[in-house]
Amino acid sequence: MSNLETTAGTFIVNDTVEKTIDFQAIVALEDTIFTSIKISGSDVKDNYISNSAAAIKAGSIINPALGVNFSGIQLTSGSVAIIL
Repeated sequence: MSNLETTAGTFIVNDTVEKTIDFQAIVALEDTIFTSIKISGSDVKDNYISNSAAAIKAGSIINPALGVNFSGIQLTSGSVAIIL
């Protein structure tokens, strides 16, 4: 299965409320700034975004390290689809 294929579907995050759920990937639907991206409850956004205070561009895809799932996400602005 490729990183963007899923049998569990997707969920759209388009507010600033933290979403806590295990998921496989993040697809930015518009320019987006993250408050946090979590693995096992710890914020790891700085491991995936070199300037985490700046927006990532629409269409960007963030995958966790092999064999790991993300565990939560919170946005400052923008919207993303999370691949479950």
